[in-house]
Amino acid sequence: MDIIDLHTHTTASDGSLTPTELVEAARRAGLKAVAITDHDTVDGVAEALAAGQALGQAVVPGVEISLQGYEAQGMPGSMHLLGLFLDHADPGLAAGLARLQGARAERNPQIVAKFNQLGIPLTLEEVEAFAGGELIGRPHFAQALIARKVVANRGEAFARYLAAGKPAYVAKWRFPPAEGIAMLQRAGAVTVLAHPGLFKLGLAGLEALLLRLMADGLDGVEAYYSEHDPAFTRAVLGLAARLGLVVSGGSDFHGGQKPDILLGLGRGNLRVPSALLAGLRGRQGRATGSTTITLHD
Repeated sequence: MDIIDLHTHTTASDGSLTPTELVEAARRAGLKAVAITDHDTVDGVAEALAAGQALGQAVVPGVEISLQGYEAQGMPGSMHLLGLFLDHADPGLAAGLARLQGARAERNPQIVAKFNQLGIPLTLEEVEAFAGGELIGRPHFAQALIARKVVANRGEAFARYLAAGKPAYVAKWRFPPAEGIAMLQRAGAVTVLAHPGLFKLGLAGLEALLLRLMADGLDGVEAYYSEHDPAFTRAVLGLAARLGLVVSGGSDFHGGQKPDILLGLGRGNLRVPSALLAGLRGRQGRATGSTTITLHD
């Protein structure tokens, strides 16, 4: 299989495999390249790159961050942005991610307080145990709820308590789009709008969103994704070609946190062609002239 997976998560954020384990899994799966795109952190990237070098597995350094949306314009209130081929040691990137991590740290005690008000005596220490010393996110709250037998699974935890608008939800600070895009590009990243199909905008609405993001500097869009059906993928590929956006794709693999999503294969029918790497590499460092990251092939 000549395929890649440019959207995965490790134990550095909310995945269940360590960076080394994920790279080993990518090697076993025969992936031509795998990107490490943890939420709001690049802490797993150095380990993954070292594992890739040892195994002969191409590893793309990346990250996934949250952006404010354009809700006032009838568009999503928040969005996820992938930064691929970035310099994970860039000082400006470290400072920006520290702001996001600080926002998470401020939010977590507020979520605990909401659960306590609901009569669920959850503690932050319980949740921290599931994070294993890494960044705490809502999936770790879901694990704590499952352990307490409050819910049966992650989906129920989000549907009943943790999703936006639910009783234990607390909004967090996000980068304005132009600021988040610029931060990643200064670190040499190619910026890609993640999982656009989850917005349920329709093609006209998605085109309007992409044009707005392009005005803020966006480089590309994730056309291939576990939740995208073939017809939607073809439509996004057409939009990208017409608008001049590069194309990416990935499974959003989390390991045991999302057991129905397989590395490189999504729900079994995902195939992200390795030919996309050429377009993504061609966009590297375009805005800033930063150093191009070379894959270990």
